[in-house]
Amino acid sequence: MFSGAVPPWASVLFGLGAALNLVTFFVYGWDKRQAKLGGDRVPEKKLWLLILIGGGAGAWAGMQVFRHKTRKTSFILPAIACTLPWVALVGFVAYRSFS
Repeated sequence: MFSGAVPPWASVLFGLGAALNLVTFFVYGWDKRQAKLGGDRVPEKKLWLLILIGGGAGAWAGMQVFRHKTRKTSFILPAIACTLPWVALVGFVAYRSFS
């Protein structure tokens, strides 16, 4: 049951997650800019890795805001697969904390 007190490590973890998602958002924006300018691109595997290590919210926001990789099924399906473990983890933690 959730007691209302937030342990100090949770604040640090939240801050790191927010920073990772912000960086991921801007990496997607950078890659879109490079695509338009014909410059060096960020490999798709690195974009997926950013999702896998916890930058999923930033990635999905970046995909929508920059309209980047949204119609490429060969990119979207692995991106979904990288996001699902995080969705499950957040759901599990929320369930355990608030039930």
